[in-house]
Amino acid sequence: MGGLYLLDYGAGNVRSLVNAVNKLGYEIEWVKEPDDILKAEKLIFPGVGAFGSAMQSLVKKNYAKPLKQFIESGKPFMGICVGLQTLFEKSEESPNIPGLGIIPGTVKLFNKYDNNKAVPHMGWNKVNCLKEGKDINYGINQDKVYYFIHSYAVPYNENIKEWILSTTQYGNEIFISSIQRDNVFGTQFHPEKSGYAGLRLLKTFLEGYYNNNNDKEIIIKNPTKLSKDEFTRRIIACLDVRTNDQGDLVVTKGDQYDVRERSTNNDINCGQIRNLGKPVELARRYFDEGADEITFLNITSFRNCPLSDLPMLQILKLTSETVFVPLTIGGGIRDVIDPDGKFHSALEVAGEYFRSGADKVSIGSDAVYAVEKYLANNKKLSGDTSIETIAHAYGSQAVVISVDPRRIYVNSPEDEPNHHLIKTSFPGPNGELWCWYQCTVKGGREGRDIDVRQLVTSCEAMGAGEILLNCMDKDGTNSGYDLELINDVKKAVRIPVIASSGAGKEEHFAEVFNKTNVEAALAAGIFHRKEVPIQNVKNYLREHDILIRSNDPSF
Repeated sequence: MGGLYLLDYGAGNVRSLVNAVNKLGYEIEWVKEPDDILKAEKLIFPGVGAFGSAMQSLVKKNYAKPLKQFIESGKPFMGICVGLQTLFEKSEESPNIPGLGIIPGTVKLFNKYDNNKAVPHMGWNKVNCLKEGKDINYGINQDKVYYFIHSYAVPYNENIKEWILSTTQYGNEIFISSIQRDNVFGTQFHPEKSGYAGLRLLKTFLEGYYNNNNDKEIIIKNPTKLSKDEFTRRIIACLDVRTNDQGDLVVTKGDQYDVRERSTNNDINCGQIRNLGKPVELARRYFDEGADEITFLNITSFRNCPLSDLPMLQILKLTSETVFVPLTIGGGIRDVIDPDGKFHSALEVAGEYFRSGADKVSIGSDAVYAVEKYLANNKKLSGDTSIETIAHAYGSQAVVISVDPRRIYVNSPEDEPNHHLIKTSFPGPNGELWCWYQCTVKGGREGRDIDVRQLVTSCEAMGAGEILLNCMDKDGTNSGYDLELINDVKKAVRIPVIASSGAGKEEHFAEVFNKTNVEAALAAGIFHRKEVPIQNVKNYLREHDILIRSNDPSF
């Protein structure tokens, strides 16, 4: 099919969409100048990031006017996420920046205090098709779930019901999850990140279909409010990536952050980097097994390597060719200097990862340093931290904070008046009943005078969109997650939290979801070694009435 174009205004991960289109057997051209938009026979606009920066970029590049002309021409158009939102008049995210105004209405921030839900809306949720008629729904399957990642949405409004193809409920709020009218189609969710269900939807659009039925043949329903939404919990597979002593890029796993083999009699591998496989192959295996997300933690950050040559960039590019669920990359997200002295800001580093196929970046040590400055400055935002700059350009949903804490036991709160303490059910080595969680940097090798609550609340204020909550005391123990730590963090922030460190059996996943209300749970070694297969975890959760995405094993 000729004439298929991608409108990339320069933000976020669009590589995954291109890979999805290629996977379906189609070639796609990139819009490089305004005239390309009008040359297109079919156009996809995958907006990623913030509404304001998207619209400003469209205007700056002189794309806005030809984009409206293309939509009005009757040629097939598909907008994704912010690409859908820009069709509306304005957004609360950037109230002084107008949208394209194709559809009346305002994009609004989710209510963070509705039903105690986390914002951003990040994960897999169902859609409810409101239009019924011949060939009307672009292959949307109401029995499947699709991947959402956004803080802003358009609430359902019956005054524009002729535009609304489907709605989704998050907490008690019902919002527009897809639109369709004449040649215009758009989704708030990301089909290119929604597994094979999303690829089927893309295939329907690419095959040339768009609705041209007489409106009289279409039945439009009203949405039904559910007593509980159908938002699912996420199971995340984590790959700790580093270079071994032979120079090979491998997935490893530590026991309490030690990734080297320990002595067992005359084991010739003693002291070697623990090798659990190749990153790209393992990521594809996890996708096939039903992982809802995949996280790469680059635990040595490939020091002394130019940014443009980072091995992790190639891993992301190759992985995104065959893995169609969200990818997060962590490690080395900070200001860096190449061996030749060239400076790269954290924003530049993140941009390289996004363009290579990452959907989110995870910030570790740099977040701790940023919080130290934030607290020293009486909690005034500087605007120049890695968290703030990346969130401003790509949206808060693109910024994950990876927390590496360890327990510090004390006899009483008076012993540590400057830190947030909890009373623990697991006494310390000397019978201590109180503890605080000290944040660490440099892969857990150095403790700082910052507690976890200070870190997560400060990072949320700076614009972070998610917390990846590790625990050094639990890492590699297979004894279950640190529920006390997770509950404490969940009470402190309104953004999503991923539980990490300690999973050893299926029951641990059900326990953390039931006892903490966390949005996602992550594991590494037990998945790598197939001690606990991902599908077994999901089957167990389903048997215990925990909503989880069903595996979609093939296209």
